[in-house]
Amino acid sequence: MNYFSSHFKLGILGGGQLGKMLLFDTRKFDIQTYVLDPSDEAPCKIACNKFFQGSLTDFDTVYNFGKQVDVLTFEIELVNLEALEKLESEGLKVFPSPKTLRLIQNKGIQKEFYAKNNIPTAPFEKFSNLENLQSAICNLQSAIQLPFVWKCTEFGYDGNGVKIIRTVEDIDTLPNVECIAEEMVPFKNELSVIVCRNPSGEIRTYPVVEMEFHPEANQVEYVICPARIDEKVAVKARAIALDVSEKFNHVGLLAVEMFQTQDDEILVNEVAPRPHNSGHHTIEASYTSQFENHLRAVLDLPLGNTDSKVAGIMVNLVGAEGFSGDVVYENIEKILGWNGVTPHIYGKKETRPFRKMGHVTIVNENMIEARKIAEDVKNTIRVISPPTPEGGV
Repeated sequence: MNYFSSHFKLGILGGGQLGKMLLFDTRKFDIQTYVLDPSDEAPCKIACNKFFQGSLTDFDTVYNFGKQVDVLTFEIELVNLEALEKLESEGLKVFPSPKTLRLIQNKGIQKEFYAKNNIPTAPFEKFSNLENLQSAICNLQSAIQLPFVWKCTEFGYDGNGVKIIRTVEDIDTLPNVECIAEEMVPFKNELSVIVCRNPSGEIRTYPVVEMEFHPEANQVEYVICPARIDEKVAVKARAIALDVSEKFNHVGLLAVEMFQTQDDEILVNEVAPRPHNSGHHTIEASYTSQFENHLRAVLDLPLGNTDSKVAGIMVNLVGAEGFSGDVVYENIEKILGWNGVTPHIYGKKETRPFRKMGHVTIVNENMIEARKIAEDVKNTIRVISPPTPEGGV
């Protein structure tokens, strides 16, 4: 099929920052794109050929959108699976497939998949509601003991839906939803490996990255590539990521988030079947960005080189605490004069505390220097909102 400067149409479910960055590469290759998103102010709106506003979880909306395109992909997992399954049964190419997405969309099903397929992961138990969790923990009927990690099985993103439970009283504050209780892993590092795979079976992994998290928001603050780990651990992490990819039989990108334990074992935390925050540095630091390789994969084109050209660190720009409303990026112009520093602004019009609003990539031959610059970037830029007339915020 001729994708370039043709009548071919690629559909993307979700119009957020991941889609916007993917559209950079569709525009580079002159590939037509249709985007569906619930928000009329979605970041993708300025860069796609056609934009449709509508619900990603409504069967008819997703189905009717899919009927207008030749290949369908997504930048968010919370989409209507039944519509995707019907479209696929009618011959539309959907990547990753609904079958793969069904194993990943619910974190409980995802964890059970690891257990069934001998993929190393932290011990866990699944509970249908809050009452069952309380009963099991309070009556010592569970192998999972305090403290533990609580995760809702659905709709948890960007630090939401994950909490550390230290006391029985903490359980009372949780929502009444299906959830998993997971043993707390005393880990050295949180790592991520992005795997790229096309329908022909060509598969590549990006170098292992290390993630530094904000202690309160449970969000990644820095992504560091290459990870500052022993080469043997890196080789093991990439091998496990490949195994996970092949067992899910996914097409496109799969971000495999992992824990490196104190004795250098690798445990899979969770996966995301799409471009991922832990791969944003690849735009500047790699021969082929994660976004271009996702595009190549879903179109069954040869995959690009996943090696890094240079060390890279990514800093997330999130809304400052205490600010909500129209966004103002303070001091962006200051960092533009620094070598190897590239800001990406996502195009979200409103900020709120800890909302992802952009990122900055720092590339440098010297990793120590890159990490120092990353900290300077973090301390220089603030994502705020203008004062109200009364002087408040």
